[in-house]
Amino acid sequence: MTNALVIRQGTSLAKRTRALRAAQYVRMSTEHQRYSIQNQAAAIAAFAQQNGLTIVHTYRDDGRSGLRIKNRPALAELINDVRSGNAEFDHILVYDVSRWGRFQDVDESAHYEFICKENGFKVAYCAEQFDNDGSLLSSIMKNIKRVMAAEYSRELSVKVHTGQSRTASLGFRVGGPLTFGLRRELIGETRQSKGLLRKGERKALQTDRVRLALGSEEEIAVIRWIFHQFAANEFKIDIARKLNQARIANHHGRPWTEEMISNILKNENYVGNIVYNRTSRRLGQKLVNNPSDRWIRSETVLDPVVTQNLFTRVQEIRAYRYISLPEDEMLRRLRVLLKRKGNLSTHIINAASGVPSASSYIKHFGSLRKAYDRIGYKSPRDCDWVDRRSHWLGILETHAVQFAKTTRCVDVQIDVRRNFAFVEVDGKPRIYFEVARQLRKRGTNQLPSWRVHRRRGQSGLLVVLRLDEANESIADYLVFPTSKLTRRYLSFSAQNDRGAVRLSTQRQLAEAIKVQLRRSTARFSIARRSHRYKPTSL
Repeated sequence: MTNALVIRQGTSLAKRTRALRAAQYVRMSTEHQRYSIQNQAAAIAAFAQQNGLTIVHTYRDDGRSGLRIKNRPALAELINDVRSGNAEFDHILVYDVSRWGRFQDVDESAHYEFICKENGFKVAYCAEQFDNDGSLLSSIMKNIKRVMAAEYSRELSVKVHTGQSRTASLGFRVGGPLTFGLRRELIGETRQSKGLLRKGERKALQTDRVRLALGSEEEIAVIRWIFHQFAANEFKIDIARKLNQARIANHHGRPWTEEMISNILKNENYVGNIVYNRTSRRLGQKLVNNPSDRWIRSETVLDPVVTQNLFTRVQEIRAYRYISLPEDEMLRRLRVLLKRKGNLSTHIINAASGVPSASSYIKHFGSLRKAYDRIGYKSPRDCDWVDRRSHWLGILETHAVQFAKTTRCVDVQIDVRRNFAFVEVDGKPRIYFEVARQLRKRGTNQLPSWRVHRRRGQSGLLVVLRLDEANESIADYLVFPTSKLTRRYLSFSAQNDRGAVRLSTQRQLAEAIKVQLRRSTARFSIARRSHRYKPTSL
């Protein structure tokens, strides 16, 4: 029978079926519209159709630079799936070599592709004019493309830096955080003011510019007071303490600190100058301090808050007070402080005279705990949670990814951002994952209790992974509708779950979330229909 299905010996139907399945990796930074996610997906879909492939998974990095794999969660997830053997495909489709990455070391780009090939996955660049088949021509062209992709980033970096330097030389603000009493004003092409920019807002037109503007008269008075107090030999920590005692708010809405005062005292904006290129970070490298001859200074671009004489006097005092202590002397002073106080903390160190600030110890030793270790002091604070923060972030990401993979039957579009533990539904964050560690008991009769910090702006469901007494493993799961949560910190005990749905396994959790999603979708649909067909009164 010529039409009979013949299965040859050694043939694996599962393997042959998987060989026709592919995953696509798409990435968009902020370069050109032709690199948009939709355009990439369309070209990849056409390539898959021509080659008889079915796209079963999408790895997507939105607004991500291609310089490094860091901060590219989708590519990292793809590499992890390839290494772990959990992938249900054999082909990886990418728009072109530059979408795979603009790594400054082309060997790094080849390294990640080699990992895929080593584990049996074929990487195809759909928009390139060569087949990635390992031939001599393919290898040469691919390496040239990688070099071109890296060089494009280098050239773009130079052009951007040159443009920003020229903009700063004209007296406009290029970027960076603002200190107290300063605003950003949007200026049109004809130098007309378009109003002040609020926090988080940016200019929309390329022809627009941003310049500095002074804040309120009350803020200007506070700035002048700070300069005069420091010029009268007042210490920065004492200035911050007086401001906090007077309940004078700062631009962050937080208590004043010594660092905030220091940033004000050294800022030339208050004498009307703009200084650019003090520091630089090229192509994702480490931040470096540039020599003063490379600084770009524009003078008298706004009204001065303090006089040049007062500003110069303050800088002289700052230079006189700055003492560079050797490492042994820093540790000796810390030992003396420990002997005098009996314990150490950030507050104790910053409040002590003659001792470097806590930030100085952190910058020099890497952390306060490393400085404590050098003098043989162990902090009573539970620091294990800090050490294991990245571990639990990985657990949260795993739960978010696993939920997205097991909810394909739900009629919603789900996207996972692994840098943040939440799942998107219909393009909006709807499911948030948090870890709640068990707090230390103050007494033998105290019930186990947990506490979790709730982020602002959450709308949907909050999933809390409640840990056991040792904070080593997950005890259970709690699901809260965010509409019923009003406080920033959520506290609960073993007998009071705050009305949450408690679940024991990850599978039960996925089912409960799917039920909640269906209910919310149904309520939204009913509300929309009732609003649309509501009869009008005659």
